Amino acid sequence: MKNKLLKEFQAAFPRSGEPLAVWAPGRVNLLGEHTDYNGGFVFPMAIDAGIGMAGALNGSTAVNLYSLNYDVGDSFSLQEIKPSPKKKWSNYIRGVCKEFQSAGFTPQGMDIVIFGNVPQGAGLSSSAALEVASAVLVASLHGFAADAVEMVKMAQRAENDFVGVASGIMDQFASMMGQKDHALFLDCRSLEYELIPTPFEQKGYAVAVINSGVRRGLVDSAYNDRRRECEEAAALLKRELPEITALRDVTVEHLDLIGALPEVLAARARHVVTENNRVLTGIEALKAGDLATFGEALTASHRSLQKDYEVSCPELDLLVDLSLRHSGVLGSRMTGAGFGGCTISLVPRQELAEFEEKVTAEYFAQTKLQPEVYVFSASPGARLLT
Repeated sequence: MKNKLLKEFQAAFPRSGEPLAVWAPGRVNLLGEHTDYNGGFVFPMAIDAGIGMAGALNGSTAVNLYSLNYDVGDSFSLQEIKPSPKKKWSNYIRGVCKEFQSAGFTPQGMDIVIFGNVPQGAGLSSSAALEVASAVLVASLHGFAADAVEMVKMAQRAENDFVGVASGIMDQFASMMGQKDHALFLDCRSLEYELIPTPFEQKGYAVAVINSGVRRGLVDSAYNDRRRECEEAAALLKRELPEITALRDVTVEHLDLIGALPEVLAARARHVVTENNRVLTGIEALKAGDLATFGEALTASHRSLQKDYEVSCPELDLLVDLSLRHSGVLGSRMTGAGFGGCTISLVPRQELAEFEEKVTAEYFAQTKLQPEVYVFSASPGARLLT
């Protein structure tokens, strides 16, 4: 990756200085969906697909970008950073530069080449990987004293305030803090985290990710509506539970109170509360080496996302159902924000080839969409490529 980036950088910017190269991974979320912006618990792992960037300072106040994936360039001035209405992929980098300025840093002009191999619109956090890679590159080129958590927060604010997606902090945190052979148990309120070993491979299982081929656009989806509904549910529950500040503070012991809410708000709150509980019980199962119980948590998560949170779609539901029919599969669910994207399934490694053949054939027969199957490993987080 490094050699490719440096070679393409020299071709795109032959007059530029000596470049640095960075890498930030995408992520797949194992458990804990739509809990992050409710201050709850999530359990993602960084994957071995991501975004690479090579860049150098150019002695100006302009940032010049070149995307190898799109084969197109873009430029913006650091003196007045505005969103681009046409080249929206550049807004993630623009937003990160603006966040450095807001934090009191003074970025200089840069030439940057970008290449990614995370499937876009699949719910594997290509946007967070782009933001985190940008933050690591900007800090590395300038020698800025920004620690990892500070850069995670900058990356999230870039997505929230500049791009306009009210996402939680999970994606950026996983991209920055991931570790090989571990998933990340993150408390999205305190930002305390624990790296949990993933015993899938040693027990003969793989995390199979299937891209449904249904692209999702978070800005245009019901994502922001769900966030608002959760806030409304928490506000109503606060009348009976004055100590709570978010759905994170509500437990499964309060399901009777949740049931008294207006129907839609009750469903949204029920998902968040039970999903937080699934993260906790799922991690305990993993620590005990109990993959069957972990798999059951995956499937229960999907049914909750499908029926209570209503962020699935017929194609994702079909993939989950087809996956669960296959011999030995311990659990399956949609992963990511929903409305398209991917599913994950816990599949016996020796069954992978047959699983892929049967599920993709039946899915195509019913939808005329060609799914893509990936097997990702838990991978290290963002880093300078030395």
